[in-house]
Amino acid sequence: MDQPDPPQDEPGEPPEDLPRIDLSHPSPEQPGQQPGQPGGPPADEHPEDPDVTATTLARPPLSPAARVLLDRSRAGLLHAAAARTCSERYLAAHMAALRAAAAVLAVKGRPGSRGGPRSVWEVLPRIAPEMGEWAAFFAATASRRAAVEAGRGDVITAREADDLLRDAEAFHHLVEASFGLPYQQVLPGALPTCN
Repeated sequence: MDQPDPPQDEPGEPPEDLPRIDLSHPSPEQPGQQPGQPGGPPADEHPEDPDVTATTLARPPLSPAARVLLDRSRAGLLHAAAARTCSERYLAAHMAALRAAAAVLAVKGRPGSRGGPRSVWEVLPRIAPEMGEWAAFFAATASRRAAVEAGRGDVITAREADDLLRDAEAFHHLVEASFGLPYQQVLPGALPTCN
């Protein structure tokens, strides 16, 4: 008896008995291959180019006003670190955080509001929900700052002043990171004592 002929593959198609290899993605088992080689990255990719992600594309451009506010926030942190009195350190640290928050509003804009002006700490969670806990924290310390400015209220201890300064610096860095700016140390490792 005659054997039937095996089915013929379409022209340009590999025979069915050969394994198919996906060359579109690098193989993790073959490090060090050159672009364009089988199993390596495609030749049209440029590994030296920085990755552009959806996050970097979604960031709004940093306005000149936001840059000025961030610079003032940084200067405020340095002023607070150099302050001789604990009250002065507390006030300067809180103002530095306020300027960093204002930079976020300068970039992302203020939402339409009814009922008159609101504090930055009330507006911030609406336009940057990820900063809501920080806004609540600094809103809670704002009344204490106002009392210190008015010369009434409790005495600010060195620990309270130093803690608020470190919190303000952490918030400043968070704001910079949200703008895609690189981390830059602001405060010295050890703060001079305040009285």
